[in-house]
Amino acid sequence: MKPVAVLLLFLNFCMYAIVLGIGGWAVNKAIDNGFIIGPGFELPAHFSTIYFPMGNAATGFFVTFSMLAGVVGVASAIAGINHIRSWHAGSLPSAASIAGVAWTLTLLGMGSAS
Repeated sequence: MKPVAVLLLFLNFCMYAIVLGIGGWAVNKAIDNGFIIGPGFELPAHFSTIYFPMGNAATGFFVTFSMLAGVVGVASAIAGINHIRSWHAGSLPSAASIAGVAWTLTLLGMGSAS
């Protein structure tokens, strides 16, 4: 079972790393192309802290929850590595609980858990 668990853990880590990469790109694009605020500029009437110049009004929430799910997913991969290293029943509950939280946040980021 260990080789299968290592393969699935590696695939899980890669998926969350890709989510973090795309989410980081979207946040960077939003920062670069968002509102210009400086001396002599006023905040627009529709200013929001979760404003993204691409997509629709839900894009900011999607990116925010996806980034949160990505960070928790990487933490679950680290807990999974710890469990595979020790491979006993005492390390399984912590790895399984953080994996469940990461999975729930991933569903929230996809918009499925509404």
